[in-house]
Amino acid sequence: MIRRTVRLFSVMSQSIPENLSLVNSQINDVQVNGKVRLVAVSKTKPASDIETAYNAGQRAFGENYINELVEKSETLQHCSDIKWHYIGNLQKKNCSKLSTCKNLSVVETVDSQKVATALNNGWTRNGGGTKLKVFIQINTSREEQKAGCSPEHAIELAEFIATNCNSLVLSGVMTIGEFGYDWSKGDNPDFIELLKCHQSLSEHFNRNDLEVSMGMSDDFVNAIKMGSTNVRVGSKIFGARTYSNK
Repeated sequence: MIRRTVRLFSVMSQSIPENLSLVNSQINDVQVNGKVRLVAVSKTKPASDIETAYNAGQRAFGENYINELVEKSETLQHCSDIKWHYIGNLQKKNCSKLSTCKNLSVVETVDSQKVATALNNGWTRNGGGTKLKVFIQINTSREEQKAGCSPEHAIELAEFIATNCNSLVLSGVMTIGEFGYDWSKGDNPDFIELLKCHQSLSEHFNRNDLEVSMGMSDDFVNAIKMGSTNVRVGSKIFGARTYSNK
């Protein structure tokens, strides 16, 4: 049986602040009114790398694996202003564990009523009376292998969260998008679809504060130009990730 294990590798710590500065400069060049949040994706990277980025001014960090996130949140409790974003696939059975994460700020991958309910129950127990921000993940490409609710069910899920999940607050929408999209063909259709969902939700709930989470290391600049307010950038800050098979 082949098992994938995650090893924590570090780039030279002195390059992390430089990389972070470069990414922030690219964001500043294209953002409007300073409204774009950079989420530094730190999956498979050691806590020491995250602390280096934190000391350079970064506050929002994204993780894909719940056990790794909870462990890092314990290790880095002294970084009191850190804000963790969970950006990995989320299943009902894992919501209770996720809700124990210290300084959990946003869960970006809520895609069903079952997940919303389980996360709400976990946060009611462990959230200290606060509300947890959540994004609805939209499967804009409608690929069966990808997580996310279909665009036509976004309002239904949002209504469910607003009505039944008192410990959660809907704060935005998120999509992964097609990997390696050829931008010479024009704007990414996955991002166009997410913006349509964002507009529909904003109009339905009469809100102007819902966020748009789209764009990663290879396309975050174009995503911001299209209207993203939350980009998830990892390898351009921390270096390439390394996995091994055993």
